[in-house]
Amino acid sequence: MIPRLRPLIGAREVRAALTPPRGGDCERFEVAFAGLVGARYALAFPYGRSALLLLLEALGLRDCEVITPAITCVVVPHAVVCSGNRPVFVDVEEGGFNMDLALVPPRVTGRTGAIIATSMYGYPCDLDMLEAVRARFPRDIPVIQDCALTLDARWKGRPVHKAGVAACYSLNISKVVSSIFGGVVATDSEALHARLQVLRDERLRPASWGKGLKRLLYLLAILPVFSPPIYALVNKLERSGLLNRFTYPIEEDQVIGMPRDYLEGMAGIEARVGIANLRRFDEVVRRRREAAEVYFQHLNLDGFVLPPRLENSTYSHFVVRVSRRDEWLERCLRRGLQLGQVVPYSVPELPSYGAHRPDEFPRAAQVARTVINLPIWGGRRLAERVVDIVREVHREIEGQV
Repeated sequence: MIPRLRPLIGAREVRAALTPPRGGDCERFEVAFAGLVGARYALAFPYGRSALLLLLEALGLRDCEVITPAITCVVVPHAVVCSGNRPVFVDVEEGGFNMDLALVPPRVTGRTGAIIATSMYGYPCDLDMLEAVRARFPRDIPVIQDCALTLDARWKGRPVHKAGVAACYSLNISKVVSSIFGGVVATDSEALHARLQVLRDERLRPASWGKGLKRLLYLLAILPVFSPPIYALVNKLERSGLLNRFTYPIEEDQVIGMPRDYLEGMAGIEARVGIANLRRFDEVVRRRREAAEVYFQHLNLDGFVLPPRLENSTYSHFVVRVSRRDEWLERCLRRGLQLGQVVPYSVPELPSYGAHRPDEFPRAAQVARTVINLPIWGGRRLAERVVDIVREVHREIEGQV
């Protein structure tokens, strides 16, 4: 079976994980991460959502409104709510997956405390439009770049993570690079870095030895899981729901909350694995761009809407839209191809966020009901196998119409 994702993790990361801990592992990881993204400072956190929550607190935001995309991982508004603020949603752009920045000004009020600009799936947000929109405000509203699904994506050569007061990253195994779990805030602001560091030291407790052991066991467990015969069994267990308690510790699309250990610092093993995996960044992005190019060249099919072809995308996912999603998922799975569904919901429609009607955020509603993503991790050769399966399924589905 071809899995929907496969982290580029191997012997290098295992050696790093098994290296005896020593003082300063997290600090070395922060230096390495800052060097990769070209930031003056980087601070490590247990999760990306923990990073965002404490960043909002460090910015002094409380009882404020935070402009948030309607299509985003639900943990983003969860962090906004848990920081004592309220998300204000904005629909996605026409033909894409990022927030429609032209719709932001009407949502800004005297209570607006920040704007979260997301580069969904590694597709960079429009920095020209972002600057034009910000220029319309009578006061300087801080912009936070949500880079959980991107790493070093650029808009016309300009890194999106530089266009704001700070950028937040998530580093679990589904991301472009990984520290097993973990998150990071990167910033060039000395004052913000100092405030956030003090706040982190006050709020986060040191990682326990038990957390380190759990992360090691998790790492060792995922290595064989993604081999084809074992993953076929895992997929059956996933579909049955038997793995939900391990992969979804809380029902994130139904309950506003944070993981139990969201205030337990990054473990040393995560920092060491993160340093090792950061060295693979160029290879990871090269593979993803090669696969994306194959898909752009060979999957221009009726009813199969490809994503925007933006230069300098880093492709955390290659996201397409189809009208009969469940049928696509099932037919491809029968042929040994697992397609993914990343963010298959419009956040404002979720009960915990008001159960808004689909016509209130129509583009987000359409995206949520039609998106699937093709495996992007295996480079050109794997993408060519995926193309053969997708074209075959497309002929079957179109033949039924």
